[in-house]
Amino acid sequence: MSAIKKSSISTIFLKIKPQEAVLILITMLWGCTFLAVHHAMSVSGPFFFVGLRFATATGVLGLFSWRLLSNTTWYELKAGMFIGTAIMLGYGLQTVGMQTISSSQSAFITALYVPMVPLLQWLVLGRLPGLMSWLGVLLAFSGLILLAGPSNSVIAFSTGEILTVIGALAIAAEVILISVFAGKVNVRRVTIIQLATASLLSFMMMMPTGESIPAFSSQLLYSAVGLGIASALIQLTMNWAQRSVSPTRATLIYAGEPVWAGIVGRIAGERLPGMALIGAVLIVLGVIVSELRIRNKPKPEALVE
Repeated sequence: MSAIKKSSISTIFLKIKPQEAVLILITMLWGCTFLAVHHAMSVSGPFFFVGLRFATATGVLGLFSWRLLSNTTWYELKAGMFIGTAIMLGYGLQTVGMQTISSSQSAFITALYVPMVPLLQWLVLGRLPGLMSWLGVLLAFSGLILLAGPSNSVIAFSTGEILTVIGALAIAAEVILISVFAGKVNVRRVTIIQLATASLLSFMMMMPTGESIPAFSSQLLYSAVGLGIASALIQLTMNWAQRSVSPTRATLIYAGEPVWAGIVGRIAGERLPGMALIGAVLIVLGVIVSELRIRNKPKPEALVE
């Protein structure tokens, strides 16, 4: 027989590692970026903006770390290129989709990568998450469905929604790749390489998609610089924190991203319906449940005659 180890909510939160606390703050910042990207689409094409955003991020981080690049290994170059490709697909398709859907919809759909990570982790790494981790993911997934707030029972995805779902799969792959390479590489070197890769590939995608260079505007400049700095901070922190935070745990923390995006959207004039608020509670509950563990009761010792 087994029993769930008793643990109060206060005890659970006291168990949060410093790396996990930083990831929570980064997730808040991540949620705030959706509305900014949505507004930027009024003055730029998606792939040019993503390229400029990550070029800025590369420049910001490279300014403080360029001396480290001389010692870059082939393994670190490979790691950065793989992760950067996933970033380009994830953020690129997400941004393309944001041309036809709202920032809140984009945040909700993007967060579907939460249940995708343990599945990819199982398929690629052969690491099957524990029961409570699966339950936490299930609760988070249910919360995300409620947060998305479907208005009717008919499931009909638009092109923007489909592209965003594919982008969510790419982001799930990014989380897995970071976990695979974390601890084996220099964090700053790999972060610079992955940001540069994402930028270069995004600019290259402009040609096949028929996208042109937009006219200069202050809104484009401020958005690219601000989001570039945020991207550098987010990617560097993810690489650093996931050295000691499991993919499943990290993903559940990232599941709070649509909650913060929804809060920012509300400040901007959007309103979350009641079901969406219930979804937010389920996501938080999913994080808490993922900290619980099942243990076997010790067998009573035999009586000595």
